Amino acid sequence: MIHTLAIRGAPATGEAIEITLKLFAMLERWLPEGARRNEIRLSVPAGTTPADIVATLDLPVALCALVLIDGAFVVPEMRATRTLAPGEVLSIWPPIAGG
Repeated sequence: MIHTLAIRGAPATGEAIEITLKLFAMLERWLPEGARRNEIRLSVPAGTTPADIVATLDLPVALCALVLIDGAFVVPEMRATRTLAPGEVLSIWPPIAGG
């Protein structure tokens, strides 16, 4: 099942793309209804960025330490400009500590 995510500030009409969103650890609670495990298929407007998703879901930016698209790290400076393409997987991790 694909969930339509209305991105704040995006026009209601226009082309949509499908992506997969994965939120890990404490971020899972921000997943939209219908998520399975830690992921959900989303339909979003073309031109959507990782920052758009973070803002729309009200994810605390400070908790979005690792942002990956198809496993490749997206530096913080690119999160508001790197647009998502159809079929991509956006994964977001909180800060990780270990010993």
